[in-house]
Amino acid sequence: MSQSVSRKRRRKKRLPEELVEVTIESMSDEGRGIAHVDQRPVFIDQALAGERVRFKYTRLTSKIAEGRTEEVLDASTDRVEPECSAFGRCGGCSLQHVDSRAQIALKQQTLLKHLKHIGDVVPEHVLEPITGEVWGYRNKARLGVRFVAKKDKVLVGFRERGSSFITETEHCKILHPDVGEIITELADCISQLELKQRIPQIEVAAGENQTVLVVRHLDAMPDSDREKLVALAKTHGLTILLQAGSPDDLEPLWPQNCDPLYYVLEDFNIKIEFQPGDFTQVNNEINRKMINRAIEYLQLDAEDSVLDLFCGLGNFTLPISRYCANVTGVEGSLMMVNKARANAGLNNISNASFHYADLYSDEVKDTQWVKQQYNKILLDPPRSGAAGILHYIKKMKAERIVYVSCHPATLARDAGVLVNELGYRLTHAGVMDMFPHTAHVESMAVFERN
Repeated sequence: MSQSVSRKRRRKKRLPEELVEVTIESMSDEGRGIAHVDQRPVFIDQALAGERVRFKYTRLTSKIAEGRTEEVLDASTDRVEPECSAFGRCGGCSLQHVDSRAQIALKQQTLLKHLKHIGDVVPEHVLEPITGEVWGYRNKARLGVRFVAKKDKVLVGFRERGSSFITETEHCKILHPDVGEIITELADCISQLELKQRIPQIEVAAGENQTVLVVRHLDAMPDSDREKLVALAKTHGLTILLQAGSPDDLEPLWPQNCDPLYYVLEDFNIKIEFQPGDFTQVNNEINRKMINRAIEYLQLDAEDSVLDLFCGLGNFTLPISRYCANVTGVEGSLMMVNKARANAGLNNISNASFHYADLYSDEVKDTQWVKQQYNKILLDPPRSGAAGILHYIKKMKAERIVYVSCHPATLARDAGVLVNELGYRLTHAGVMDMFPHTAHVESMAVFERN
């Protein structure tokens, strides 16, 4: 085969340039409109069910296609004007064009569909969605930084959709205002640094006492750059840490004596301290409401022995301790276990114990905590779910389980096991709007033993 023929075969197929008019039949789990063209499903960004739109292809194969809405001919009543000028380009949001109530309805629909089709379960009661403020809610984020030589400027923000490029924007409406309102000033500051081409990212973490920027730098930072960053911190009331090595290798820049971040759970008289790289919920308002609901549905009393799996810093464990005889938290990061213990000490809590264990490993069977009996269990696993630990739960015979999920498909899979194999009923399920304007679905499910 000649090189020219080989190159032609490898050449990407040219997409049609002309716009295509369709009526949107339904919505995907990711919030894209679904239509059919030539008997092929097309997933169309920024299109809503029932709308008539003109779209442009962005991907086309023999079986599936993707597109981007270019013109809305008949708009849905659920359509709203996006707040952010970067919407459509920025990968931080995908649903700003959808009314907030319709976003919640879509997420609830996604949860219930997954429970039915993946887990073969239907909740006896659908919980009212947990909602809150939809702007300026995001207290944790990782922002990309890139010096663009062609523009002779630094860009700071989320990456563009489907791209490694950084979105050019002046503000971010979903970020904590301490940072979201100063994107331009932050980018201008970095553009003046000698290391502007050697700073790949900035970690944002906002607590109730301060907002922290962790500036990642690949080379030693000169004093002149440090002075410019300190000036930015003083002007905007920020705390800045430098990260040259591992995520936990942090150097306080300003102020040099840096207190831990913290958030307060007022209903339980609990203060939880954390570092910028620790896992915490990104939305404080929803987190508080979520904890209240979890404790409500655990139906705790003073005699209960509770197990909290994937406990992290003790976000659920410590509030639970206020209402039961004892609570055991288990986490797969020894560092987080130590911090959870420190938070228990900080709050003078003596009936909570914390243990390190890889909850996806067979080593769990040799731990002491797994051999104990618990009458209430809380699960808060990562996206991969809790499948590896469910057969241990069977032996515990807990009367009630509250499952907090960040991925409806794995929740549905695990719910199917709990209901169809382990003898539980799915009494309640519903979504929580932890990430407004995105298709991310957080949910809670309640199981009772038959």
